[in-house]
Amino acid sequence: MIGKLKGIIDSYGEDFIILDVGGVGYLVHCSARTMQALPGTGEAAALAIETHVREDQIKLFGFQSDIEREWFRLLQTVQGVGAKVALSVLGTLRPSELADAIATRDKATVTRTPGVGPKVAERIVTELKDKAPAYTSLDPAVIQLSGALDDDRAPRPVADAVSALVNLGYGQPQAAAAISAAARSMGEGADTATLIRQGLKDLAR
Repeated sequence: MIGKLKGIIDSYGEDFIILDVGGVGYLVHCSARTMQALPGTGEAAALAIETHVREDQIKLFGFQSDIEREWFRLLQTVQGVGAKVALSVLGTLRPSELADAIATRDKATVTRTPGVGPKVAERIVTELKDKAPAYTSLDPAVIQLSGALDDDRAPRPVADAVSALVNLGYGQPQAAAAISAAARSMGEGADTATLIRQGLKDLAR
């Protein structure tokens, strides 16, 4: 199996490049984000490679990093997500953005991907929620709160405060982070209005 290729970019296609490695041209499919990051024709490039072997064909997929390739693999463990959709997701979101979106159950961010509707986004955040924290730099308390909100387990004042900030136009991850910090500083007994005021102060900084 091919795990990495280093060579000269021979040409570009719509969603692939031809990478010349020692005189052999490898056709490597890439996400839009990876294609944009690669240098011009005739220049050197190195890609982490995922090899798909089928009965009638062998396909190579190229990535800027091993983490991006790992997310490509993880996404395809989700029902209804194949290589094309996985590449589309990685073309829309950086690996860190994808990890944060899944960790905070932010389905709206995942649906920014062309071809990914609410049902597929729901499956992605649900089926990968236990794997995402390993790839995100978010505060574990924020991840925990987002999970509690998603499962209707969050305390009512906290859930109402997050909902109020979302209604004011803040994204759910942003609102959850602000209210999580407010709840820590104000204590468990804080009411909804107090949490909202403190959350808005944190967001205004």
